[in-house]
Amino acid sequence: MINSIFTYEFMQNAIIGGILASILCGIIGTIIIEKKLIMLSGGIAHTSFGGIGFGYFLGIEPIIGAYIISTLSAIGLTLVHKKNDAKSDDAAIGILWAVGMSLGILFISIAPGYPPDMTSYLFGDILTITKFNISLMLLTTIVVSALILPFFKYWESYLFDHEFLRIHGINTSYFDFGLFLLVSFSIVSLIKLVGIILVIALMTIPPSVAKLFTRNLRNIMILSILLGILFTFIGLFISYTFNIPSGSSIIIFSASCYFILRIFKK
Repeated sequence: MINSIFTYEFMQNAIIGGILASILCGIIGTIIIEKKLIMLSGGIAHTSFGGIGFGYFLGIEPIIGAYIISTLSAIGLTLVHKKNDAKSDDAAIGILWAVGMSLGILFISIAPGYPPDMTSYLFGDILTITKFNISLMLLTTIVVSALILPFFKYWESYLFDHEFLRIHGINTSYFDFGLFLLVSFSIVSLIKLVGIILVIALMTIPPSVAKLFTRNLRNIMILSILLGILFTFIGLFISYTFNIPSGSSIIIFSASCYFILRIFKK
């Protein structure tokens, strides 16, 4: 596999994509876990399928369509979240989840020409990501890092201490909109890597493993990034060795580590 990294461009793209995904998931995934927004993230991920179908229908890059639709859904969910309780949130997320998938199928069925193969968008394939996908992931990682890391104390207060923000005269609505949009952008940028169905697993497993060893938010993020890189490399090695889907091997290996550590960690 080491020789392949230096020989084949698709392996180099996979390694770069895996590292960027690990950084992105380590930061956003930690906030998702602490804010208990896993269900919302799943809703945005599946809603983006409608955008992919919309992109095919218009004849543009499907990922661009996914960015548009997931952004709109993130704004809509933020408005619902601010005006309703958690049960209403779940209902709205479930409805958007189903509508997004339905729109995706509808747009693809009426798009001109032969229907495209949607497997890579549903299940992902890190070995087929392109320079364009890497550029999107790099841009998203830079934006997420620039909006969260310099303001880490404020994000920490948003998660655990709203009173701190109130004293400083900061409206938490800005954080709600900002977080939902960042989650949306992050999910779409990772779709080609592991697919719509598996993207939430990649964002939640490394932070969940990290939380078994530390309760400090900054340390959870750092450990999540390192674990994400480790899981991705080992998953790629398993995929390359046994010729099995890379996204599945990364997620199954990561999840296995989580459950094993969860059982034996006291």
